[in-house]
Amino acid sequence: MKYFVAAGEDRRIDAASRRGLRGSYLQLSDGVTHYELTGPADGEVVVLAGGLTIPLFYWDEMAAELHSRGFRTLAYSGYGRGYSDRVVARYGQALFVRQLRELVESLAVPTPCHVVGTSMGALIAMAYVSQYLSSTATLTLIGPAGLGGRPRAQKLLLANDALAGVLAKYFGRRLLQQHLGHNVADPNRAAALASMVGEAYRYEGSIYAFFETLQHFSLFDQAGLYRHTGTLPLPKQLIWGCDDHVTPITDAAEVCALLQPDRYHVIDDCGHMAPFERPTLVAEQLAAFYDTFHTDRLNP
Repeated sequence: MKYFVAAGEDRRIDAASRRGLRGSYLQLSDGVTHYELTGPADGEVVVLAGGLTIPLFYWDEMAAELHSRGFRTLAYSGYGRGYSDRVVARYGQALFVRQLRELVESLAVPTPCHVVGTSMGALIAMAYVSQYLSSTATLTLIGPAGLGGRPRAQKLLLANDALAGVLAKYFGRRLLQQHLGHNVADPNRAAALASMVGEAYRYEGSIYAFFETLQHFSLFDQAGLYRHTGTLPLPKQLIWGCDDHVTPITDAAEVCALLQPDRYHVIDDCGHMAPFERPTLVAEQLAAFYDTFHTDRLNP
């Protein structure tokens, strides 16, 4: 798909505009990455890999909860999201795994660290952990994507670059808003999410990056990745919102069979974005899981 600027993208992300924005920035091999490494300086690091549309702000409340429990967090915006570069590239799994690896290595993040991935970020996290197991202490997946097959209509519409480009340029923002409308159960939180994501999507190239990802990132048919991750010798946790309509909890039984998680927790009255909707509860689950990991390691 050719790079384009969609209607509503009235800002440009560059060094000048970033000076007035929050966060830190690092030039990696594919582009500049927007990140925040925050929390107690001596805390164990929890790396947070986000989903299809979200900037690093998504993690703010949950990160604060982890900080209060003594953990340090590394949150970042994937390419095309937040204030990271809108790179002209193939937005596939390799791009996002490379971004995460280079970020961790460039910042000299103490390893092994805890890795958390939500939705599409769960696929990035699994692929990263599979390649860099020695750098990982634990893996937590939250409302993970990747099961089932791509809907036939989506497959046909995105198969042709020219057709996908027209669809993205003229209908992309409407489709993005429809997608966001299914993510959060609480209407008030849904409005806050739409505002947060919508603000970041005012930057040129955002809709292009969104549709490039839909075209080239394997968001479906990833049972093999789950199965392989299930064989890895590290503690694994699965968290799911019971009212998730994006990656339905009906997939949980298959995920559990493939992933073989050490812990599985269902959050009541919660949609697809548990870290955003129930930040305190998710932080509690993470902290308890990490504490169990330490207890098991000290008392084998």
